[in-house]
Amino acid sequence: MVDQRKAYIYTLIVVLFWSTVASAFKISLRYLDFAQVVLYAAFVSLLVFFIILVQQKKIYLIKECTARDYFRSVLLGFLNPFLYYLVLLKAYSLLPAQQAVSLNYTWAIQLVILSIPLLRQKIGLKSIAAVIIGYVGVVIIATRGDISGLKIFNPTGIILALGSAVIWAFFWIFNIKDRRDEVVKLFLNFAFGLVFIVLYSLIFARITLPSLAGVLGAGYVGLFEMGITFVLWLKALRLSRTTAQVTNLVYLTPFLALVFISMVVGERILLSTVIGLLLIVTGIVLQKSSTRH
Repeated sequence: MVDQRKAYIYTLIVVLFWSTVASAFKISLRYLDFAQVVLYAAFVSLLVFFIILVQQKKIYLIKECTARDYFRSVLLGFLNPFLYYLVLLKAYSLLPAQQAVSLNYTWAIQLVILSIPLLRQKIGLKSIAAVIIGYVGVVIIATRGDISGLKIFNPTGIILALGSAVIWAFFWIFNIKDRRDEVVKLFLNFAFGLVFIVLYSLIFARITLPSLAGVLGAGYVGLFEMGITFVLWLKALRLSRTTAQVTNLVYLTPFLALVFISMVVGERILLSTVIGLLLIVTGIVLQKSSTRH
């Protein structure tokens, strides 16, 4: 059933929550190390997906998964939440939130590049131009506007932020080939991903009893980065006349994130960040328009 008004309301709620996540990442890292944030947030997300499965009476679908399905969930769970969020949160621990959120948003551009060898897609001049425009934005953000000197501030953090976008692009490509129920997929992905996160924490990090502030921060990330917002996003897509009518609103997310980062985290938003992000989003929009035509 189409209800465009409700579709827009759900989308705006999702965009609002997603816009706050970068600030939540940064604040959570004040109380927990990056591995702990991922551990506790993934646990909360897993609980959310389990509750949704029970509420939607889809638990039986887990029993219907084949060995191949479980293997696929192991692979996807390794990519997301395990590898993706570990790399992303490490980037947030090294960079200002405004840089991390902007560079992570390049996943759609990385997707264009990866689709050539993985999906055997051919890209035209318009798509090539879109990629170039997006990467000009990356350079502006990485150098904080000093393009002539090409001095990159904290190259490790920059590489990790861009790397997280590549990981998400890989996850997106492999995930679209999986035709299982979306909630079932995410529950199993997070179940196996949580196992990887626990093992990583036991071997390379530490598992400690977090402070109340840490629990609240990680819980917020778990709820609103992938939990409740995921259900609202699916509802918006189902209620909308076309996916474009709601997905276009998602482009507001990184710009609203900068507003929250300034207000909540207290970062001074650099002009270079705004210009670079505008170029990245322009590249994404240009690429999508070339795909439609």
